[in-house]
Amino acid sequence: MDIFNTVNLQAVMANGIIQSSLRVIALVICCWVSYKLLPKLFYKISKSYLSDHVRKLTSKSLSYSIFVIFIILILNELGFKLTALLGTAGVVGIAIGLASQTSLSNIICGLFLVSERPFKINDIIQIGDKTGIVLSIDLISVKLRTFDNKFIRIPNEMIFKTQVTNITEFPIRRLNIKLGVAYKENIREVIELLKRIVDGNVYCLDEPTPIVFFDNFGDSALEIFVGVWIRNDDYLKVKETLLIDIKERFDSENIEIPFPHISLYSGSETEPFPITHQPKK
Repeated sequence: MDIFNTVNLQAVMANGIIQSSLRVIALVICCWVSYKLLPKLFYKISKSYLSDHVRKLTSKSLSYSIFVIFIILILNELGFKLTALLGTAGVVGIAIGLASQTSLSNIICGLFLVSERPFKINDIIQIGDKTGIVLSIDLISVKLRTFDNKFIRIPNEMIFKTQVTNITEFPIRRLNIKLGVAYKENIREVIELLKRIVDGNVYCLDEPTPIVFFDNFGDSALEIFVGVWIRNDDYLKVKETLLIDIKERFDSENIEIPFPHISLYSGSETEPFPITHQPKK
């Protein structure tokens, strides 16, 4: 009888191990399928009523949640005592929490950025001295790609405390150009010439009306301000072509664009300064 009981006990244990292993395998498969499919399914379904960066952020949060839930279920199936495990995790969590206050601050700032939405994915923004295209907006940081193809990761807390300029928020923007001409030039004729140059550039918009005016008496030049409205996509084209047009027309009209210099002038009623040359001994 003892032999039969031992055999039956071993069979039951083996059968229990097999069933537990099968359940763990099934949980792993479900976890993997859910982890891969559910976030993508949510991302597609929410396209019509959520912005792109909110969809990505929610999809990532959903992925993390699915992963954590299935890890807990698998550990429970393997026989780990979750009470003791959670107690240990609580102590470790407190220690990690004290050491990761910056991460918590980034997460809180990230939630504010998501709710406020000062920019979205594919916008061109300037944060401090960094300018680039927004690649992603996460709970911890915002990732940019600069125009020379560099990757920049900026913590959300820094963004929250810094002035952010969204360059592409509106479909059009103004290109401002400051230039100077020599004091001998007729300023009215120069302004009229600049207006004709702006009107002749195919990328400059007629509305809003371009701005050209005499701005200031500079140290070495009469300073003129030129402001033209353009589409965001045409910024580089307008800047290049307009500057070339101005230079070529000024050259053809013999209008001088001076470089910084200093002139010593004694007045019209006085004699010129005497200049003598002292040879070297």
